[in-house]
Amino acid sequence: MGRLEGKVAIVTGAGRGIGRGIALRYADEGVKVAAASRSGGTVDTLVKEIKGKGGTAIGITCDVGYEDQIRAVVDQTLAAFGRIDILVNAAHGFGTEASPTASPEPWPLESYRNEEWEYTFRTGATATLWAMKAVFPHMKEHGGRIINFGSQWGVEGWPGAAAYNAAKEAIRALTRTAAREWGKYQITVNCINPVIRTDGVAAVEKIMPEKVAEATARIPLGRWGDPYKDGGGLAVFLATEDGAFLTGATFPLDGGLTITA
Repeated sequence: MGRLEGKVAIVTGAGRGIGRGIALRYADEGVKVAAASRSGGTVDTLVKEIKGKGGTAIGITCDVGYEDQIRAVVDQTLAAFGRIDILVNAAHGFGTEASPTASPEPWPLESYRNEEWEYTFRTGATATLWAMKAVFPHMKEHGGRIINFGSQWGVEGWPGAAAYNAAKEAIRALTRTAAREWGKYQITVNCINPVIRTDGVAAVEKIMPEKVAEATARIPLGRWGDPYKDGGGLAVFLATEDGAFLTGATFPLDGGLTITA
């Protein structure tokens, strides 16, 4: 028996990176996973891997930039599993809708593209809100766990990433607000600021290798986190009874990179 045996989780952005790691870790802990991703191929591969290990999962193609598609994920999850206990909002788009990118592209603040600002907010802060609102009626009756994602870039004000930084900080504010409003329903809402080795990090490394090398050198533990072991481990903890009294918090899953006094 896993620590979360029988629970049902929606994980957006489950096709790659930390979303994928969390989905796999949840499945190993007995969670029935609704894995959502904009790419049907990646989510199909994930579901096949989960089922191959004896887990339970469904794959749903979803562009979180559209509220109706997020609501469809909730509806399909309920149809398949009958309830929703956990929501992980890991999806976030970069670039523009017409030309999406694997990671934020560096643009000076004074010439930041309006279309990139809009798309980054819509697929980040706004999509997170849409997903939270969509699961709320189903968590209200029995409680639930919501896990959102910020970024140390937002905390530090990373140069060239105005939209990403602002959207991630907006998600942290949204997390705190929901924690206060929904605590009476035993819904916990927390945020993770990850420093995880993902495809996105690799993409940034190609554009700004010196920045990634500098960031790695600043991590006291000397490495980037692993999506399954570190990302999945924290997401499991926050969804167990051991994490039931934690809400409204941001967890810096960063090996000590953003240690503050």
